[in-house]
Amino acid sequence: MLNKLDALKYFCTAAETLNFRAAAEQLAVTPPVISRTVAELEDELGEQLFRRSTRTIKLTSFGEQFYLHAKQLLADSERLFQLGKKQTDDMAGMVRITLPELPNQTAILRDLLTILRPYPELTIDWRVDVSKLNAVEHRIDMGIRIGREPDPNFIIKPITTSGSLLVASPDYLAEFGTPKDLTDLAKNFPVSGLFNPHTGRIWDLQADGQSYTPLKINLITDDHAAELASALAGRTVSQISDLLCAPYLASGELVELFPELPQECWQIYLYRPYLANTPKRVLKVFGILEGILRAKLS
Repeated sequence: MLNKLDALKYFCTAAETLNFRAAAEQLAVTPPVISRTVAELEDELGEQLFRRSTRTIKLTSFGEQFYLHAKQLLADSERLFQLGKKQTDDMAGMVRITLPELPNQTAILRDLLTILRPYPELTIDWRVDVSKLNAVEHRIDMGIRIGREPDPNFIIKPITTSGSLLVASPDYLAEFGTPKDLTDLAKNFPVSGLFNPHTGRIWDLQADGQSYTPLKINLITDDHAAELASALAGRTVSQISDLLCAPYLASGELVELFPELPQECWQIYLYRPYLANTPKRVLKVFGILEGILRAKLS
């Protein structure tokens, strides 16, 4: 027998025409194919679908009930396949985006949603998620990251670079003093530690082309915004993106340590997973977001 959906289609066409030859013409097959498919369906169901005479065929009572269910199933299956087509072609469906705290974040999202106003069936799932949700497990379509090196497992669009500054609050410096140099900072001063999920360890402090392993870690986090909060609270020296620090340096809430030393440069990039078939809505939003990020952050 044909696959069951095709068999139901043949049966429903025969039930509507009550003529196997006419049904065959509609379906571009021969009348024996219709007869054989109906007979195999009857064997599968253990019930007769049609009453046949030399001149006419009619549905049996069971055939009438079966036709109603078969017709509904075919309609539902057609809607199911059209749903996937609509989501791809008509910009309908969900696009999931994850990102860390960013400067101009509200303006970035506002511009994105403004550009997407012609697509009312498109839903944006915008997660400011410091844990950088797993793209596969959490079905993330794209994201923004700040890191030393982009993850090679993703399609990457570099946006800009950001200097990594060592900062502390005036209250912190009043309580603990000012470190003489980077070695003094690493050995004797409370700092925040940014967790590296790939190694299971804290990143070393980086400055002047060298690494310094901190000994007094008062905050461990995988969130740059949390490190900023710790520095503002006077708890730690933190190494943070200059984009995040800029307004607090300008207001005097934070002070840069060792401004004369070259600091490490971090990368801000947009990414999406490698997929065999990426929906058009995802590609569209990815391109729009890339342009907005370059305008707001570069």
